[in-house]
Amino acid sequence: MISKEDIIKRFVSYVTVDTESDPNSDTTPSTKKQWDLANALVQELQNIGMQDVSIDQNAYIMATLPSNVDHDVPTIGFISHFDTSPDFTGANVNPQIVERYDGKDIVLNEAENIVLSPDYFEDLLLYKGQTLITTDGTTLLGADDKAGICEIISAMEYLIKNPQIKHGTIKVGFTPDEEIGRGAHKFDVEKFGADWAYTMDGSQIGELEYENFNAAGAVVKVKGKIVHPGYAKGKMVNSMYIATEFINSLPRLETPEHTEGYQGFFHLYSVKGEVEETVLEYIIRDHDKEHFEARKEVMQNLTDELNQQYEREVVTIEIKDQYFNMKEKVEPVMHIVDIAEEAMKQLDIKPLIKAIRGGTDGSQLSYMGLPCPNIFAGGHNFHGRYEYVPVESMIKATEVICKIAELTAEKYK
Repeated sequence: MISKEDIIKRFVSYVTVDTESDPNSDTTPSTKKQWDLANALVQELQNIGMQDVSIDQNAYIMATLPSNVDHDVPTIGFISHFDTSPDFTGANVNPQIVERYDGKDIVLNEAENIVLSPDYFEDLLLYKGQTLITTDGTTLLGADDKAGICEIISAMEYLIKNPQIKHGTIKVGFTPDEEIGRGAHKFDVEKFGADWAYTMDGSQIGELEYENFNAAGAVVKVKGKIVHPGYAKGKMVNSMYIATEFINSLPRLETPEHTEGYQGFFHLYSVKGEVEETVLEYIIRDHDKEHFEARKEVMQNLTDELNQQYEREVVTIEIKDQYFNMKEKVEPVMHIVDIAEEAMKQLDIKPLIKAIRGGTDGSQLSYMGLPCPNIFAGGHNFHGRYEYVPVESMIKATEVICKIAELTAEKYK
């Protein structure tokens, strides 16, 4: 049995190390503090008995658990990221352990009246009677994706200690900067050497995903003209008003707060404005490739129309693709999804096969030649103060990793 106490201790040791990434940095990793956990993970992998443990100049970690069977088995991998989102602070994380959750409100921070309530977060009721790890209301938790790292290392340790469980060669990989879209950019697929892999980066227990958004980022810059407001008639051009026109011209109901399932969106996540210049930052998301391309075209056309309206270039836009839907790369090798699904069923976990409304390292890795579906890591409400993870879900995810390894060895006897 995988110990609840060991899982909690390991997870808490990870989340109390600040590894927030920085989208404005050009280095890899984007923040020096990511090295603190990365170096500790290398030491831990060596301590539990993993082989070929390495960390490169960009903090990508790889390690191997050798096969313990005589027959040829495909090499499989498990991957997670150790950075946390810059959306909310990851400094001074103070995890709270809630034993035998009673289904009622959880007071995260009495002084600031911050409450994690099932009235708002209904998924909490799925975990009544279980042990939850929450924040103290002032930081995110970091279960995204330190829960995944905890599960992978715990699974490797369990397989090493229980050689009666037969498996082929297993590779593990931990990456920086996933939260800013760069997690796979410098991942050496050839060095990793797996035939396929799984990211342990999903949410609710049972999640199994091989579809994700096509994704792009857009930076819109609006140029104005500042003059003395007392003498501005016919001369001043207020960039903030033009930026407002741009914002209001996009479909108002095609935003994150109005969409679900396979519906795509435009998400305005940053506005920085003065009369002289306003900068809008968007992300563009859609599962359907044609709709995705159409969304980018809408933004470009809107830019052109505003420039025609003002009879000069007042708006510029830069659109950069970030990642694509992994479905195209995984469907030809659907047996890798089938193995994960069977592993869950054998552990009495109901598989929840659905599209990711986001992306993972796996989406980029799939296009780099490493097909890589995504499996639940257990956490909820990522990137904010209401993040939590049930310990029982982490234990189940750890068991799924072990079962996938076992089933793969059986399948290829």
